[in-house]
Amino acid sequence: MAQYSGELDGVFHALADPTRRAVLGRLGAGPASISELAAPFDMALPSFMKHIRYLQDTGWITTRKTGRVRVCTLEPKSFEDIEAWLSEQRRIWESRTDRLEQFVTTSQDDASR
Repeated sequence: MAQYSGELDGVFHALADPTRRAVLGRLGAGPASISELAAPFDMALPSFMKHIRYLQDTGWITTRKTGRVRVCTLEPKSFEDIEAWLSEQRRIWESRTDRLEQFVTTSQDDASR
């Protein structure tokens, strides 16, 4: 999974911020305008836009302008990258626990003889 290293760093860094996580959570319900996304947060719009730009730069969201309104949409590719990385980690750890279980079982069998 080394090919994902740089991408995953940005993806996980994006998730490290509670504002960005809340924006992603809201976008899980469907596309939303910047003003709809910014409404629950007590921050100036330029500060909020930094979060939007970061989410866009790291591939979590896409934005498009419709008239005077900028609409954000969740981008599933980031979820696919994380899922692939987590699946690989899960496979590695399950392999390790399987070997540990085999070692413990073998040790118990040897001790009971």
